[in-house]
Amino acid sequence: MVTAEHGSRVETDYLTQLAQAERRFDERTAKREETRRTIEHRGVLYADDPERVTKRLARLNADWSLARSIERTETEPRTTTGSTLPLAPDSFGADVLGLERLMGRNDLTGVAFLEGGHLAARSIGRVTVSGPDGGHHGTGFMVSSSLLMTNHHVLRSPEEAARAVIEFNFQAGLDGRPLNPVVFRLEPQEFFATDRDLDFSVVAVAEHNQQNERLSDFHWLPLDGAEGKAVLGEFVNIIQHPDGEPKQLALRENQIVDVLDRFVHYITDTAPGSSGSPVFNDQWEVVALHHSAVPKTDGEGRLLAVDGSLWRPEMGEHRLAWKANEGVRISGVLEMLSRLALTGTAARLRDELFRPPGTSRTGGGLPPEPADAVSAVDDAAERDLNAALLNLRLGDERVYYDRSADAAAQAAYYTGIDAGAGGPALREALTGLLEETHERRPSYKPARMVYPWVDLHPDRRLRSVYSGKSFSAEEFIRADIATEAARLRGLQEFLLHESAAGPAELAAELDVLEASLPFNCEHVVPQSWFAKREPMRGDLHHLFACEVACNSFRGNIPYMDFPDFDEVVREDCGLRERGGFEPGHSKGAVARATLYFLLRYPKLVGDTGEFTENRLPLLLNWHRREPVSEHELHRNAAIAEIQGNRNPLIDHPEWASAIDFSGVWA
Repeated sequence: MVTAEHGSRVETDYLTQLAQAERRFDERTAKREETRRTIEHRGVLYADDPERVTKRLARLNADWSLARSIERTETEPRTTTGSTLPLAPDSFGADVLGLERLMGRNDLTGVAFLEGGHLAARSIGRVTVSGPDGGHHGTGFMVSSSLLMTNHHVLRSPEEAARAVIEFNFQAGLDGRPLNPVVFRLEPQEFFATDRDLDFSVVAVAEHNQQNERLSDFHWLPLDGAEGKAVLGEFVNIIQHPDGEPKQLALRENQIVDVLDRFVHYITDTAPGSSGSPVFNDQWEVVALHHSAVPKTDGEGRLLAVDGSLWRPEMGEHRLAWKANEGVRISGVLEMLSRLALTGTAARLRDELFRPPGTSRTGGGLPPEPADAVSAVDDAAERDLNAALLNLRLGDERVYYDRSADAAAQAAYYTGIDAGAGGPALREALTGLLEETHERRPSYKPARMVYPWVDLHPDRRLRSVYSGKSFSAEEFIRADIATEAARLRGLQEFLLHESAAGPAELAAELDVLEASLPFNCEHVVPQSWFAKREPMRGDLHHLFACEVACNSFRGNIPYMDFPDFDEVVREDCGLRERGGFEPGHSKGAVARATLYFLLRYPKLVGDTGEFTENRLPLLLNWHRREPVSEHELHRNAAIAEIQGNRNPLIDHPEWASAIDFSGVWA
């Protein structure tokens, strides 16, 4: 038998959980009010930490570019699709509807939501604990092929778990009649882990019951400790056995109003959840373990019942007057379980929690078959393609550049900047502003972040930044997504044959793949100058569409001006020799993008070969000779919508001569 219990072994009861939940809730009143105002005035996408929202969007196969596109598209209910987007019915899938649902634009969802809920519900059962005091009930759910999770205050000890069973199918059927419950005994002698503070217990369940029915028939809910499963303002779902009653559902009634380090608070107008219930997002991923209501109290701090009388434990949870629900974040539970020092059977059973669905009960988690890996790559590529093309189509309905709206945005953005200060003071103020307002930092995905909207020209086509050649955005989107899929296949093949490769070998292989399979996207400041690190790599202000030939022609050579002499290599892309590259087009745009980079990331570019300080006059000269175009104005406004920050050299070209750039070189 393995027992792992952290903290005090003093017996926990539900009253303690209520008191602690109430304290945590009351301490966060001001923060919740701030969240409420943000959701009301700006929307769900802005209420939570930008990094958490970015991860949530990624789980929905979306990104900030697509989300902002949908947000900017005029709401127009369509009876043919159920969506508010002006697109054909075949453009919609679970990804689009899920994103609209998150943003509060649409309450509809695909029918797969019900099918997913049906499967999730099968893994949830009523926990019944027998005892001399008559026993008690709770809810529990399978989290692996062998392990059940519930609250600590439902199963406090191995002895209590040994007197408990889990009942599946304790619910009504389609005809309204009760189904026959399927009961399995718990096996704490195989595994039992509990934590009083996080109020969880995990216990092994018998593989078969007395009728030789199989536990595996009821599936299990995979747990994921990564962020991005839910954000502030999102609605969640609870499947439960309230007060030991037959299984019931609370669908999209609970709105998340606060996220703490280890707990999450959600509010509904109906009833509190049942102890030990899983809390789901709309994709039926487990977000939290429900463990307590936040109770209402009288002036003396005494708990109140729904009828206004004083509440007593024997009344049951369902009679408690309450103001919110509290759940334990699954990430915290998994972290605690991962720390347990276990061996043998207990270690194997615990490790099942961290193994994806489909692996065997006793297996060691073999790597996927090559065919499965290829299929996963193809599926991911198709999802990326669909999202990028959706964003591209939404752009057809948008105004390319709203000059008056952007002028107002510029004025608000630079409110605290004293342009008259000039010199180092102006440079330092702008650097601080650019970093502070760079709230959202998308990773490098040009097919989704650059081509569908950001880098479009007024004719809604892309121009190669160095050659000026015109391309359709869809052409570049399809090409880059196919290239990314080819890279991933190459990487998988390398890992399959070089299983002992370390980080250095892997990095070298990635460099080879990127060199042989380049994107149609140019980093004005070459990636090698900042070791391909984020957020520099994905910073949209210095990313431009550029056909592969010109991208390779420039390489990572610094910019320069050439006199017209024969030794220089010429192409449509520009002029080049070992010491420098002169673009054939867009000199003003690339100069302003480079100057932005120097302001945003001071001391990052070296003064020994990468981009020496004596080349600054070149950039300033290109900046003066080629005025800001409508394309750049559009880019700047579009990037500000996604990232949050702007390029000061586009908004205020006159500041270039006032800024002292001498302090930006390493």
